[in-house]
Amino acid sequence: MRHARRRIVRRVARLAAVGGLLLGATMVTRAVAGEPPGPSAAPRTLAQSASGTGAALVARLGGARTAGHWVDPDGRPVVAVTDESAADAVRRAGATAKTVRHSMSELRSAASALRAAPQVPGTAWALDYRANEVVVRGDRTVSGSDWSRLTGVAESIGGFVRTERTRDTFTTRLNGAEPILSTAGRCSAGFNVTDGTRDFVLTAGHCGPTGSVWFGDGAGDRQIGTTVAGSFPGDDFSLVAYADGEAGDGADVVAVGDGKGVRITGTGEPAVGQRVFRSGSTSGLRGGRVTALDATVNYPEGRVTGLIETDVCAEPGDSGGPLFSEGLALGVTSGGSGDCARGGTTFFQPLPEAMESLGVRLIVSGREGAAAGTSAPGGAVAGGPVPGAPVPGAGGTPLLARLTDRRHLGPGLLVVAGSLVALVATRRIRTEQDRKAYRRRYSAMWG
Repeated sequence: MRHARRRIVRRVARLAAVGGLLLGATMVTRAVAGEPPGPSAAPRTLAQSASGTGAALVARLGGARTAGHWVDPDGRPVVAVTDESAADAVRRAGATAKTVRHSMSELRSAASALRAAPQVPGTAWALDYRANEVVVRGDRTVSGSDWSRLTGVAESIGGFVRTERTRDTFTTRLNGAEPILSTAGRCSAGFNVTDGTRDFVLTAGHCGPTGSVWFGDGAGDRQIGTTVAGSFPGDDFSLVAYADGEAGDGADVVAVGDGKGVRITGTGEPAVGQRVFRSGSTSGLRGGRVTALDATVNYPEGRVTGLIETDVCAEPGDSGGPLFSEGLALGVTSGGSGDCARGGTTFFQPLPEAMESLGVRLIVSGREGAAAGTSAPGGAVAGGPVPGAPVPGAGGTPLLARLTDRRHLGPGLLVVAGSLVALVATRRIRTEQDRKAYRRRYSAMWG
């Protein structure tokens, strides 16, 4: 009986050692095959291809047969459709189809009716593709009579317009990446852009009117430049011309705190459900998801339309800071409600629209002299770009996640080495036990 138990233990130990060898070899293979291209990679969300698939299907099928697209938690494209033939086309393209009652044309018509109503500061609305609704929100500053009038307009449009009150206040985030200061207050630099002749900082329009002079270095003793163009309200972007005409080295990197940054490689269009990151001079790097597009916010200063709505938090001073995903620039911080202690809603001015209006293009990785690791004067840059910048407050990485992370070659080698030692040890123990058993049997035969 004792020998049978020993044999079982030896077999289990050998199987465990062999399994460890296979696991370690797999980890090493994944680490080698999936090694990131370099130290300047941006946080990866793997949503760009899914977003492109959904956008292409919506463009092909049209606004009367679709009602938007989004990215599900697994990173797969989902398209809202209004008929079965459109659903079949979506499935054939490899995306998920969700049948809804109201088309994009109806949702946009409802938003137009809300824009035509008298403006009420402290209100906002956006197209919720996943719920197939237009969501209208009113903050705590909206009076009962004003809210009653707005809900009356919503009810007259139809049952797919949902109204809700919020406990916070919709405000611009005046007062990131790097902080910039003027007599109007404190904002955050967004992205560095150029018109081919001069370089500029693109930031929020509510930060200051044309002619505002901006300073940097925290103490405000170094002039960055002057606002030369912008739009607010209506839109929310402005252009700050560098005092010496050049952004300098590191112009393609946005600061994420602790002297680190993320390299920007181009511009992109956001998708609902997409994982995004925002950086600001007050609250640093924060992450979240896009919750709606084509949002309208009625700030006390005026109405701003066509915004990106997210569940990323922001605080005063984060205005103008960059929104990005997978190294692609998406927008600059406009405003919102809540804070980073309780959470909230933050809106962003889309970047492509702003650049087209201003006649500039993004300074991206690859431009001569735009190397990471240095600071450009007053811009949204910082030294030491980091791979997959962490989101503050996310907690430590679990042990299992570290062991299976394809970027880490060391853990795989350790598992292989440990398994080899275990396999050799079990083999040696078995050999020694067999030798002793043979000696006992031989002695008995010749005794």
